[in-house]
Amino acid sequence: MTTQSARSAATRRHGAGFWFVAYTFAVTMGFSAAPAPLYVLYQEKDHFGPFTVTLVFAAYAFGVIASLFLAGHVSDWVGRRRVLVPAVLINVAAGVVFLIWTSVPALLAARVLSGISIGMLTATATAHLTELHLAARPSASRTRADVVATAANLGGIGLGPLVAGLLAEYVPDPLHVPYLVFQVLMLLGALAVALSPETVTATRVRYRPQRVSVPPHARARYLAAGAAALAEFAVFGLFTSLAPGFLANTLHQHSHALAGVSVFAVFGAAAVAQIVLARTALRRLLAIGLTLLTVGLVLVTVAVWLPSLALFLVGAVLAGAGAGAGFKGSVGVVLGVASRESRGEALAGLFLAAYAGLAVPVLALGVATQILDLRVALLGFTAALLLILAVVVRRLFRAS
Repeated sequence: MTTQSARSAATRRHGAGFWFVAYTFAVTMGFSAAPAPLYVLYQEKDHFGPFTVTLVFAAYAFGVIASLFLAGHVSDWVGRRRVLVPAVLINVAAGVVFLIWTSVPALLAARVLSGISIGMLTATATAHLTELHLAARPSASRTRADVVATAANLGGIGLGPLVAGLLAEYVPDPLHVPYLVFQVLMLLGALAVALSPETVTATRVRYRPQRVSVPPHARARYLAAGAAALAEFAVFGLFTSLAPGFLANTLHQHSHALAGVSVFAVFGAAAVAQIVLARTALRRLLAIGLTLLTVGLVLVTVAVWLPSLALFLVGAVLAGAGAGAGFKGSVGVVLGVASRESRGEALAGLFLAAYAGLAVPVLALGVATQILDLRVALLGFTAALLLILAVVVRRLFRAS
């Protein structure tokens, strides 16, 4: 084989590997959110309320946080495939738990496993996509890799509940069939990643957890970006935990397919917003994101009080788009204030705040529903998030 033909073959392998990893990233993220429209069924079966749903969801978020800081960076040393394949298989194991055991302890165990998988997967798959793209197209910019990574990540999270909701609505055995479908998709993904080219040469290093760094010279602006990320991810947490319950119990919409559509709308809008606004200046990106997030949250809250399904869905789309654009802006702020040598550690702190936002505010909302009417609890949740954004907005714009 000539040098030119060998180079062409390697380019084709990296090009194919890029799409294999993108597919695996998307279906694994999809599985991580697939239980969202099914929680109502678990509630009916085991007679538990919104607080238990938020506890189950928090178990997932805490699994992500632990994994993110213990294993999310390990692929830089051992190679991308050696982390991606186990990450997918851990989510397969979570699916097995869902299939054989349906009590609350099973939900907690399965969601922790799923969180551990996603903490390992997200940064690793994103880095692998970038490296495969550059190997297949050495002279190209990173734009395609960034767009595909965003679509696989947020788009995958949106597609998971959509697929699970449709299957739950139209196929028998809704607490098993969705998981079986995703098991097959993820096992195919693990095989696809195993066949993809490796892009990192393994090196021996002394293990350490991911470090978190806060730039001392820009601490106020950095903390403002973290607080905004907390509020943005709290919106994602709301729609992947309690929103299907709002639809069923407050808006009296019992379609599992509709529950899946509502979650898909949030994450699909977030992905589209990030892609469409990819080249937008940071100040304008923050303004668009925070404005849409504010309007969307208000509309969702008003929709639950009226109640109005149409207003709820419009608010979901606007809130999702705002959270997606706003989080991209938060990342931009952190990259702007951190030195080149500490960017990874600074971003780790931002993701810590974001995933804390995924769990803590939603868990507080679940506690509030134990003593308050659900509509009043949601009103307090929205007010708290809007207060956080009001407090940090000036520092965020100063950072841009």
